[in-house]
Amino acid sequence: MDERTLGTTRFRVPVVGMGTWRTFDVRGAGPERNAHRVVDAAVRAGTRVFDSSPMYGEAERVLGAALRPRRAEVVVLTKVWAPDPAGGRRQIERALEWFGGRVDVYQIHNLVAWQGYLPMLERFRDEGRVGAIGATHYSPSSFGELRRVMDTGRITAIQIPYNPLERDVERDILPRAAELGLGVVVMRPFGERTLMRRPPDAAALAPLRGFGVTTWAQALLKWILSDHRCHIAIPATSNEAHAVENAEAGSPPWFGPEERALVARLAGAG
Repeated sequence: MDERTLGTTRFRVPVVGMGTWRTFDVRGAGPERNAHRVVDAAVRAGTRVFDSSPMYGEAERVLGAALRPRRAEVVVLTKVWAPDPAGGRRQIERALEWFGGRVDVYQIHNLVAWQGYLPMLERFRDEGRVGAIGATHYSPSSFGELRRVMDTGRITAIQIPYNPLERDVERDILPRAAELGLGVVVMRPFGERTLMRRPPDAAALAPLRGFGVTTWAQALLKWILSDHRCHIAIPATSNEAHAVENAEAGSPPWFGPEERALVARLAGAG
C-alpha cells in the first residue's frame, strides 16, 4: 500500500471510498438518520474518503451533516457544477460551509466551464480552503478534452468510470494519469448497477477467496484497485452492511492478471 498526497492531504491508497449519487439525495429525519448510520458504519470499517456533488441534490448537505463529528478523520471530495461563475462560486461557498470550511479535493464536474473554474479553484486552494483540484467526466466522447485538462499541469486528480464493462480509460487516460502522477478516482465501479443484476454464484468466486473476496461487489472493487494506476473507488450505498462489505475490499492482497481476467469473464467482458 502506497501513500498519496493530493494538495496538503495525505492518505493511504488504494482505498474504497464512498460515493453519494442517488443514495444521499434524501430529505426528512428518517432517511437522513439512515445516511448518518451508513457513514458511521463505513468509517468504522475503515472508509476515509467520501465524494459528492451539487448535481446530486441534497447529497452534499446530508453528507456534511453526517461527517460533522468526524470531519478531521476523513478526506472529502466534491465538485463544482454550474454553467456560470457566480452560480459556481455559490456552490463552492455553500459546500465549504457544509464541510467545515475546507474541501480536500475540489473537482470540476464533467468539465463544465473548466477554463473559468481552474483559476477560481486555484484561488481557493491558495487561501487554504481547498486542498487539491481535480476534474471529472463519465463519457468516452469527452476523454480527449479531459486529457487536455490533465496536460495543463493544473490538476492533481481525475475521476473517471472504470469497471470490466467500461474500459475506455485504459487506452489513453489511465496511462497518461500514471505518467503525470495524478490521483485516479473511479466512479461507476458497478456499472450503475448493471454488473450487480446477475452476480456470479459463490462457486464461481471461490478462486478469489484467498484475496479476501466473498461477494461479487468486493470482486469488482478489488478488480479496479488491483490496477496500480487507480487509487480510490467510490461505490455508493444506502445500506450499512453494504458499506462495510465494500470497505473490506480495500485491503491487500491484490489480484494478479489471472484474477482480473477471471472477474472480467464473470462480468461478461470476455
